[in-house]
Amino acid sequence: AIFSVYVVNKAGGLIYQLDHYAPRSDTEKTFSFPLDLVLRPHDERVVVAFGQRDGIRVGHAVLAINGAEVNGRFTADGKDVLEFLSNPANYPVSIRFGRHRLSSNEKLMLASMFHSLFAIGSQLSPEVGSSGIEMLETDTFKLHCFQTLTGIKFMVLADPKQTGIDALLRKIYEIYSDFALKNPFYSLEMPIRCELFDQNLKLALEVAEKAGPFGPGS
Repeated sequence: AIFSVYVVNKAGGLIYQLDHYAPRSDTEKTFSFPLDLVLRPHDERVVVAFGQRDGIRVGHAVLAINGAEVNGRFTADGKDVLEFLSNPANYPVSIRFGRHRLSSNEKLMLASMFHSLFAIGSQLSPEVGSSGIEMLETDTFKLHCFQTLTGIKFMVLADPKQTGIDALLRKIYEIYSDFALKNPFYSLEMPIRCELFDQNLKLALEVAEKAGPFGPGS
């Protein structure tokens, strides 16, 4: 699977981002009082600080209570999540946990951080003219990066077993050239808002996931 695509301009600004596929990690359980998990506030959300059970892991955030979405540290009706869960009168309660979704600001910050790491990687190279970081690998995903001669970076996050990412990155560059740069309403280095770019990018991701080749005219 291909998880997401990022396009970063030469100044380190995020100009496009697409979440293509998110593995489902949400777990919803009904709890009685007292709650057998330790919750703590972290980065404007409530997360599991201690205790794991039934797919709920340390670091998972509270996403919903009794079917109503949680907004950061507050319930749907504006109550503090920790205060609500500390009141025995509110039990039994159904809580949905999962990995928190990155906000737009967090995505902007992470793109800028990777831009800096890319530059550091290039400077640390013992050889002159290094390309910088082309791939970062973890146990759950790989981050692939392709930088054009003009400094635009195309980044793809994919499953470690996904093949054909190098060809996909160049295909995305081709789509960017055809449907963003040739758009008379698009300003260079600015956020990409083009329906044809979106459509052709999603099609390219589907082809890549099926391990199909990018032949002439594809």
